[in-house]
Amino acid sequence: MNASPSPSVPPAGSAGPDVLRTLLERPVPAVMGVLNVTPDSFSDGGEFIAPDQALVRARSMIADGVDIIDIGAESTRPYKGAQPVTVQGELARLKPVLADIVALGVPVSIDSMKAEIVAFALDQGAAIANDVWGLQRDAAMAPLVAAKGVPVIVMHNRDSADPAIDIIADMKAFFARSLEIAAQAGIARDKIVLDPGIGFGKTAEQSMIALARLREFDMFGLPILVGASRKRFIASVSPSEPKERLAGSIAAHLIAAQRGARIIRTHDVAETLQALRVANAIESKQ
Repeated sequence: MNASPSPSVPPAGSAGPDVLRTLLERPVPAVMGVLNVTPDSFSDGGEFIAPDQALVRARSMIADGVDIIDIGAESTRPYKGAQPVTVQGELARLKPVLADIVALGVPVSIDSMKAEIVAFALDQGAAIANDVWGLQRDAAMAPLVAAKGVPVIVMHNRDSADPAIDIIADMKAFFARSLEIAAQAGIARDKIVLDPGIGFGKTAEQSMIALARLREFDMFGLPILVGASRKRFIASVSPSEPKERLAGSIAAHLIAAQRGARIIRTHDVAETLQALRVANAIESKQ
């Protein structure tokens, strides 16, 4: 069904002011499910662009145990080929479905690099901002997040991959800049999550280095989100198409969890959650 604005639309952060803290207190990392209402996302482009299909997908993820639904209406695919979308185009994809998904009761994050889109989504009841450019692309993003008082995911990104650079040093410098922007805007530090941006502006080798050395980002004292789901680096080890990368995705996510990741972003909720729970159960027997 289509949603339309009404006085019953929940306020920004309607999942609760402590939604992030609640999720991070759990023994198993929180699972964020990907919901792309786009025609061109690298793995599932076009599958859920119709509002009815998006709602079915959201309900399915909830049945599978998802903790957060991450909805995006512009492809931010980590490889070349994504088509830029105007604010109007992005809104046109979100408006028919966002309020209905929020109404399902699971915290919703809005995956957008545009402050205007994030503002709309938060006003519709989304609880988390997910900025793939780490507060560094849209100057209005940090002040908006500060004013709304919601958690924000700050992802590392680059316009292009450079195999010659020290990717860990680049990421640390990027995060330091993002955190300075956040501090100047007045974003509370306990509202910030860092995301290494697996696949974004990185070679396959650099993505694996970022995962292997994830603990180095403990220096910032902030929770880490990892989204390695179906990413191309998996195919560099085991040739495969995006939907053939479930096992590789789970392997990467288990390693990320072992190295301290507290949120895992995935297309495959049930399988990922099962893997995380089993790994945690085994480790608890030591």
